[in-house]
Parts: sequence; C-alpha cells; structure tokens
Amino acid sequence: MGINPGLWTAAVNAHFARKGNRFWPALHTAGITPTLVDASDGMRPDDLAMVQALGIGITNIVPTASARADELTRDELRAGAVALEAKVRAMRPKVVAVLGLTAYRQAFARPKAVAGPQGESLACAALWVLPNPSGLNAHDTVASLATAYRAAWDASRT
Repeated sequence: MGINPGLWTAAVNAHFARKGNRFWPALHTAGITPTLVDASDGMRPDDLAMVQALGIGITNIVPTASARADELTRDELRAGAVALEAKVRAMRPKVVAVLGLTAYRQAFARPKAVAGPQGESLACAALWVLPNPSGLNAHDTVASLATAYRAAWDASRT
C-alpha cells in the first residue's frame, strides 16, 4: 500500500503510475508479476486482471493526491491509518505491506519502527513496512526493492 496518490497517479487513476516509479519494475524483478506493468497511462484491463488474480490489493493510507508525500499532515496520516485498519479488517488479507517507513511511523505513531516485518499485526494481518518505490527514495534500487517486496510476498504465501 502506498502513502497517498501522486498527482499523475490520480490523473490516470492507476497506482504507482508516474514514469520512473520503481514499484512495478520491482514487483516484476522479484518474480511476483509475470509481466512488467506499465501504469503510466492507466492500468490496462489485462494488467488489472493479472494483479487481481495474484491476490494483490493496492490502496493508500491517505486518499488525497499531492506532489510529495511529505506534504501530508500528521492528522491526515493518522486518520488514514484508522481508515486503513478498518479496510484491512473488512478485506482480511494475510499480509499488509506499507511502502514508506517515515509515513508509517507518523500514521501509526511508531516513531522507532524499522523496515521489515513488524512485531504486531494490523487487524489480524501480518504487517510489513517496506521501502517506498518513489524516485525520491534514492538510496533504494529496483533490486533492493525487489528483495524487500519478495520477502513480504513469500510471507503472504505461507
């Protein structure tokens, strides 16, 4: 799950749609998706069907679009966390992965959280905090993102 939609993502109504975002390349590199999704002009019906068939659900903590996630207020993030917990309780996924450590820390009031599996669940789902695939997160690469995402994916399959 992302932090919030970027402006382009909102414009084309597709998660992680901005050219250069490493989410879809990381999923493909990790072997999670059999094909590379290009969401830059919106999700193609066959890509959407593939993602759904794999059991991947994508949402955001905050529904409001912005140019950068750091434009969100702490109150928006915390309200989003409450709404997300309700959504997880209703949907009952096995694993929830939050993409973005700083946003997770603020949204869930966990200032000392570290990346990886958390010692607590979110509405009975195993909780992982993973690196944000945005190009603004320059220290992660497609390969390092793929490794992190694959670990959460594997946890969802056991």
